[in-house]
Amino acid sequence: MTTTAPTPSTTSDASSFPTSPSPTPPLTSLRALVAGGDVATPVPPLTAEERAAMDQSVAVMEGALAADVQVYGVTNGFGALVDHPGAGDGTRTGMGLIHHLGTAQGRHLDPRVCRLAVLLRLHGMRQGFSAVTPEQWQSLARLHDRGFVPAVPGAGTVSASGDLQPLAAAALAMAGRGEAWVRDAAGAWEVVDSARALADIRCAPVTWPARLALAFVNGTSVSLAAALVNLHELQAHVRAAALLTARLVEVVGIGSESLDPAIAAVRRQPGQAEVAAWIRDALDPDRPARVEGRPLQEVYSIRAASQVLGAVLDQARSCEEILLGEASGVTDNPVCVDGRVLHGANFHSLPVGLASDQTGLGLQQVAFLLERQLGVLCASELNGGLPPMLTSSPGLSSGLAGVQISATSFVSSIRQRVQPTTLTSLPTNGANQDHVPMSLNGAIAVGEALATARWVIGSLAVGLAQHAALGGRPATGLWARVAAACPPLVEDRPLAAEVRECARLVLDAVEEHDEPGGDDPLAEELGRRQ
Repeated sequence: MTTTAPTPSTTSDASSFPTSPSPTPPLTSLRALVAGGDVATPVPPLTAEERAAMDQSVAVMEGALAADVQVYGVTNGFGALVDHPGAGDGTRTGMGLIHHLGTAQGRHLDPRVCRLAVLLRLHGMRQGFSAVTPEQWQSLARLHDRGFVPAVPGAGTVSASGDLQPLAAAALAMAGRGEAWVRDAAGAWEVVDSARALADIRCAPVTWPARLALAFVNGTSVSLAAALVNLHELQAHVRAAALLTARLVEVVGIGSESLDPAIAAVRRQPGQAEVAAWIRDALDPDRPARVEGRPLQEVYSIRAASQVLGAVLDQARSCEEILLGEASGVTDNPVCVDGRVLHGANFHSLPVGLASDQTGLGLQQVAFLLERQLGVLCASELNGGLPPMLTSSPGLSSGLAGVQISATSFVSSIRQRVQPTTLTSLPTNGANQDHVPMSLNGAIAVGEALATARWVIGSLAVGLAQHAALGGRPATGLWARVAAACPPLVEDRPLAAEVRECARLVLDAVEEHDEPGGDDPLAEELGRRQ
C-alpha cells in the first residue's frame, strides 16, 4: 500500500448555510479577485434572481419601518448614539454619516486595493440582504465600470464596525467631495480631486441616502481587499523561495535526499509535499541523493526548506479559504433575512484580521529562511569552500558583506511590521465598540513587510549569481537573466539596484509560471453567475 500526503479539504461552503441562500455564487479564485484590482473589469449586470432578492430586501425594510420597528441608522442614530432618534432614510442622514466618518488620514492605499474594495462592496450588496435597490446598486457599479477609483487613505479605522473611515472616504470620493486615482499622460497613477475625475468620465456624483450609505460603509471590504492582495503575494513569495532553494542546491552541490517524496508522505502535510515537488522539479532529475564531501545532514535552512515553506503554504491556503468566504458574503448591518430586519455584527472583521496576522507571520518565516540561505552562501565552511562573502579577493574586496548585513536588517524590519495587530485592540466609540480587531492596520503593515521581503529575495538571488560565477556553474533561463543583471564581482560596486532587479526577475518568473490561460480571470470568475 502506497502512502501519499493528504490533499486539503474544504470544511464549509455556501451550501452549508440553509437560511436564505444567496442568489449570487460565491467567489472561489484568489488570483481572479486580485486581478480585479489591477484592471477595470466590468461588473456583470444583475441577474433576475438578484434583482428580485434586492427588491424583496427593500420591501422587508419598508415593512419594518411601516410597523414602527426600530432600525439602526434609520429610526435610530449611529454608533454610540443608537439610543437617540434618527432622522430617517434621507440624503441628509446619509451624507451626515459619511461626513462625520471623513477622518481617514495618511498615505493612500494602492489603487488595486481601492478598486477591489469597491468591487467587494458591490458583490455583497447585490445579494439582496442589504435593503439596497437595484437602481442604487447600478449607480455605484456604473462608476466602477467606467474606471473610477476612489483614493482611500489607510489610517483611521479600527475595522470593527467595518472599515468605516476608508469606506467613507470612498463614498465621499463618489459624491465628488474626496479624491480619486487617475492615470496621467504617461500611464502612472496620480491622485486628483474626485469631482474632476467624475467629470472626466461623465458621471454625476453619487447621492447617499442613509440606508445606501450605511450598507456601503458598514463592511470589511478595505481590510479584506488589502489582505487578499497580501495573501496572493505571500503565495508568490513561497514559490519564489522554492525556486531559490533549488538553485542553492544546484550551485552549492547539495544532494536531494531531504526532498525525497517518501519523507513528505509519512509526515502527511500537503504543503510540505507540494513544495518538495516544486524544488525537485527545478532540479536535474538525475541529481544524486547524497553528494560526497557534503554533510550527512545539511543545516536546517537547506534540509528543512520544504517543511518551512510547506507549513507557510498550508497556512496561506487556510487563510485563502477564510478570506474567500468573507469576500463571498455580506458584511454590513443590519441585514434583511427571511422577512426580518436583523441587527448583528457581520462587519466585525476579526476573520480578516487573524488571516492577515497569519499572512505576516508566514512571510517572516519565508524571509528568515532565505536570509539564512544567504548566510550559507557567504560562509566558506558551508558554501562548498568558496571564499567568505563570495569575494574573489578576500581583504582587498568585501563581496557580499554589505548585501548580507542589509538582508539581516530587512528581516528584522519585517518582524517589527508583522507583530499581530489583533493583539492591539482598544475600546472606542463610547461603550459601543469595546472589542475591535484593527484589521486594516495589520494588512497595511503586512503589505509593507512584503515590499521589504522582495529585497531579501533579491539579496539571495544576487548571492546565487555570485556563487555560480565563482564556482563555474552554468546558468540558463531565469538564472541566466539573473546573472546578466548581476555580473561577477571583479571588484566591489554598489549592489542595491541589482538586488531590486534580481527580485523583480525572480517574482516575474513566478508570475509567468502561475499564469493560467485567458486574458481576464475576474471576468471569467464573475461570469459564472451569468
